[in-house]
Amino acid sequence: MADERDDTEHTEDPTPRRLEEAIKRGDVVKSIEVSTWFTIGGGTLMLMVFSGPTAANLQAMFRGLLMHSGEIPVDGPALDHLVKGLATHILAALAIPVLVLALAALLGNVIQHRILFSVDPVLPQLSRISPGAGLRRLFSKQALANFAKGLAKLALFGAVIGALLWPQRQRIIGLAAVDPAIILPFTRALALKMLGTVVAILAIVAAADYLFQYRQWYDRQKMSVREMKEEFRQSEGDPAIKGKIRQLRTARARKRMMAAVPKASVVITNPTHFAVALQYERGMNAPVCVAKGADLIARKIREVAEAHGVPVIENPPLARTLYGTVEIDQEIPQEHYRAVAEIIGYVMRLRRSVLRPA
Repeated sequence: MADERDDTEHTEDPTPRRLEEAIKRGDVVKSIEVSTWFTIGGGTLMLMVFSGPTAANLQAMFRGLLMHSGEIPVDGPALDHLVKGLATHILAALAIPVLVLALAALLGNVIQHRILFSVDPVLPQLSRISPGAGLRRLFSKQALANFAKGLAKLALFGAVIGALLWPQRQRIIGLAAVDPAIILPFTRALALKMLGTVVAILAIVAAADYLFQYRQWYDRQKMSVREMKEEFRQSEGDPAIKGKIRQLRTARARKRMMAAVPKASVVITNPTHFAVALQYERGMNAPVCVAKGADLIARKIREVAEAHGVPVIENPPLARTLYGTVEIDQEIPQEHYRAVAEIIGYVMRLRRSVLRPA
C-alpha cells in the first residue's frame, strides 16, 4: 500500500549500540572550528603570557652574540659548536610556548570525543577514488555548508580586523620612522587585541558548528526498521525462539504440576473456572498449593484428581481467592487457615468414615 513505510529507510533514531560502533570505527563528531578555536586560543594565551619572557630571552642571546661577534671563533669544530648552542638556546626558549600550542590542539580534539585508535578511516575504499562519489561529496550538503561557512568567516573576520586596524592606520604607517624598540610592544598589543576579538567571535562560530556537525553525525547513524529488528535479534535473541522456549518451559511446568495433583489432599473448585489443589500432612505448618489453574487447566486438574481419588470440593469464593493469592509450592495465606482447615477436616472425617468397618 502507498501509506506503508519502507523498512529500509533510515528514519529511526540510532541505538546506543549503533552510536558506540560508529565511534569504534572512527566515525566521530568532529568540528574543525572547535579545533581552530582551541589552537588560536592557545596562541593568544602564549602571546599574552610567554611572549615577553621569550622575547627577552632571545633578545639577550642575540645581543650578546652581536656584541661579541668578533671574539667568537667560527672555524672548524667551533662553528658546529656555535650552531648547536644557538639551536639549543632557541629551542629552550620556545619549548613552553610550543608545548602550550600542542596541548591546545590536542585538547581541541579530546574535548569533542574520547581518544581512540581505529584503522577504518585510513583503509582504502573505492568510493574515495570514484569520480562519481567524488562529485557527490563535492556538491553534498556538508561541502556546501563548509563553503558557505568559509565565505561567512572570511567576510566576518575581514570586517572585524579591518575595523580594528583602520583607526590605527596612521600609527602603523609611522612605524617605519620610529625606533625599532617601540615596534615590538605596539605590534604585540595590536595583535592581542585582534586575537582576543577573533577568539570571542570564533567561540560562537565553533559552538554553532559543533551542534551542526553533531546533528549531521547523528543523522548518519539513523537506522532502518529492518536494522533495528536485526540488532534486537542479535542483542536479545530471536523473538520466535524466545517464544518457543517460553512455551516449552510452560509446558514442562504444567506437566510437573499435573504430576503433583495425585499427591494433593483436596482440590477446591469454582466449580468450572478455577481449581486449586492443596496438600496437607501432619507436621506441616500449613497446607501447600501443589497445582492451580483456570478454565481448561482447571478442568484437567479436576479430571486428574477424580481419576486418583482426590476429593474435589466446590467453594467458589475460596477457590477464586486462593487462585489469586497463592503460588505453586507456597503455603496458603494465614487469613485462609480457618476456611481451608474446615474443608480438610471435613475430607479427613469423610475418609475415616469410608475406611471404618461396618
